[in-house]
Amino acid sequence: MAPRDPNRPDSEKTVGELVYEVTEQTSNLIREEIELAKTEVSEKVTTLARGSAVGVAAGIFAFLALILLMHAFALGLNSLFFEDEPWAGYLIEAVLFLLVAAGAGFFAYRSFETTGAPVPSEAIEQAQKARAVLTPGEEER
Repeated sequence: MAPRDPNRPDSEKTVGELVYEVTEQTSNLIREEIELAKTEVSEKVTTLARGSAVGVAAGIFAFLALILLMHAFALGLNSLFFEDEPWAGYLIEAVLFLLVAAGAGFFAYRSFETTGAPVPSEAIEQAQKARAVLTPGEEER
């Protein structure tokens, strides 16, 4: 058998050489699609992890600040309106903070909902296109 010459025109190549080239290119395409999927998932997971870490840090600092502010606010309400009933200022404050917590929880839920699961959608789309090209009769579907 003659040595393989990649620069030789396709019309001069044997069927075996052409099949070998198609197989090699298909294998390379599949490897590249898998690499694309890995990269895409990695980027999405990294983005979610960073956002979560910053959210946790913000939550911790906000919680510590709120402890101090809650006490000051409750004492302020008591001194202005409820001098003989100290529990009333704390009750009003608790209701306000529950409303804030509900709003923050809804915001967090929406943020995670819009980001979605780390699915390699671009890689899946490219793989489906490649499959349609490589599989006979796939275009008619």
